[in-house]
Amino acid sequence: MKIKCPKCREDAVLSPDFAKVKCGTCEFDMSYGDYVEYVAHNDPTYSDILSDYAGAAGKGQSSGTLDEWD
Repeated sequence: MKIKCPKCREDAVLSPDFAKVKCGTCEFDMSYGDYVEYVAHNDPTYSDILSDYAGAAGKGQSSGTLDEWD
């Protein structure tokens, strides 16, 4: 699946098992979990991603701050 590379904004590839994100243009290469964290820290448009994940974990749990997710 093609997604946008957070470093160079070109097309990157998300592996079929959702394990890795890799960009052939700028050599960006990291696990999908690290990719989500990277995007949440570096792109304010997606800063609510971590709270979405925490919300899926169960009611009554706080999403915390970005620093708490490190």
